[in-house]
Amino acid sequence: MIDDGNLERAKLNLETAIIPWRELLRHFAAGRVVQVASELDLVEVATQFMRDNKSAVEHWLQQSLVNKVSDAQAEQWHNADAQLWAVVVSPWVLVQMRVA
Repeated sequence: MIDDGNLERAKLNLETAIIPWRELLRHFAAGRVVQVASELDLVEVATQFMRDNKSAVEHWLQQSLVNKVSDAQAEQWHNADAQLWAVVVSPWVLVQMRVA
């Protein structure tokens, strides 16, 4: 039997996608794109955002593992035509650099 936590994670995992940075520009302009460090599991971070787990999110923010995307980072991704892993946890779009 699948518990609710695993069901949430499975649902979010199915909603992840590789997306060109350029398709996220309007979300970036609205201040809703959050970068997730590569050492974190994107789906786990999305799960904690969805659960509104403030202590986990605050910890990641303090450790600079989760941040709103800066203008400099956005420009770098734009110039590189970057492809990112992404998942939506409304109103946020969580993104992570693809690791080769």
